[in-house]
Amino acid sequence: MSIIKNILKTIALFAIVFSCTNNSASLQEQDRYELEQLETEIEMLLSEEKCAENATCDFIAFGSKPCGGPWHYLVYSTSINTELLKLKVAEYNNKEAIYNKKWSIYSDCMAALPPKSAECIDGICAAIY
Repeated sequence: MSIIKNILKTIALFAIVFSCTNNSASLQEQDRYELEQLETEIEMLLSEEKCAENATCDFIAFGSKPCGGPWHYLVYSTSINTELLKLKVAEYNNKEAIYNKKWSIYSDCMAALPPKSAECIDGICAAIY
């Protein structure tokens, strides 16, 4: 009888452990999905860009590496709604920093260097390194 109780306890313990693991993975996937949705909104905003001269091009740090600093830089034309872009990028960077801590994300610690400038090339702003 005690063997059956031990087997049932073991099965119950495994069920609890696996349900927590799946729930945790599901929560992480949901957090990642929210980041991806915000990134898509930012990309859509950037896709509206057109430039006519170099003075209308700028860049902004994007993402939050676990070691600190951005993943890369987004180049954009000031012809778009730059205030909205800056708000969305700040929101993304903040959410990704929280995500990294919450889920113990790691990466290389190489610094992403900003472009030297951003120039208008064929109507599109491009990073110049």
